[in-house]
Amino acid sequence: MNNRVISSQTLNNQTLPDIAAQSAPARQALDWVGMCNIDIPLLIEGQRTAGKVDAGVSLDDETARGIHMSRLYLALQRLAQTPLSPALLKAVLAEFLTSHSGLSQRASLRISLDWMIQREALVSDLSGWRSYPVTIDAYLDADGLKLELGVTLTYSSTCPCSAALARQLIQQRFADEFINTPIFHEQIHNWLGSTDGIVATPHSQRSTAHIQLRLHEQTTDFAVLAVIDRAEKALGTAVQTAVKRADEQAFALRNGQNLMFCEDAARRLDMTLREQPGSAAVKLKVVHAESLHAHDAVAESSWNWD
Repeated sequence: MNNRVISSQTLNNQTLPDIAAQSAPARQALDWVGMCNIDIPLLIEGQRTAGKVDAGVSLDDETARGIHMSRLYLALQRLAQTPLSPALLKAVLAEFLTSHSGLSQRASLRISLDWMIQREALVSDLSGWRSYPVTIDAYLDADGLKLELGVTLTYSSTCPCSAALARQLIQQRFADEFINTPIFHEQIHNWLGSTDGIVATPHSQRSTAHIQLRLHEQTTDFAVLAVIDRAEKALGTAVQTAVKRADEQAFALRNGQNLMFCEDAARRLDMTLREQPGSAAVKLKVVHAESLHAHDAVAESSWNWD
């Protein structure tokens, strides 16, 4: 048998088959067709980071077999070349639709990344890095551009009920210790600093806030750092990185001054995020991973979210 080598010139002179251009075996439109977890380097607010992108369009032509995924992939390369902005995402989505004229009427993408921030300790000169999961969702159709920013942050929460119960036990121990006994300032001071005095402590837990903001279409940036800073300031107990004993003591003070149920945390975040510049709607969920129970305490809130 003779084996004939097919040259690249021979291939170039042929029309390659385009199966996607064939008619669909069943006539039906599809809500979304695309790709997920595409690796893309990003530059956002001056920070270089690696991101994952989901990109797709609607398939509104019921007779079409499929979309042109390579066209979406090529359009996404603009994200690696230009600082990320709402205007850039709108341009990329518009290119999605232009490259699928007659096939698609809606385009969307989701960007997922870890936002790194160097945080200083509360008192000492130490610092360390914190990672915040961030998502950016963008949608484009005949009604215009829709943008959503998602941020997840971690904080500490101390239960107000547990704190009150601990104080009651300390008061009772104090009454038992010094009943009908004249006491002086130094005695009280020493007693409060002993394990005999502080017989109970409230329970605290690492907690998580999942925040979503719908941004105004005319917004010019995502303000990721500003959103994180605003949320952590409202809570008052963001988890720390490198600490010395003085920082740990300052953190204990913050927890004592910011006792909160999950409901309290949700209300704090809701109120402050409504005032975030560029925010048109808010949706959030807080999760307190209980140290008392084997289950979590959860609260959700929304404003202007339809």
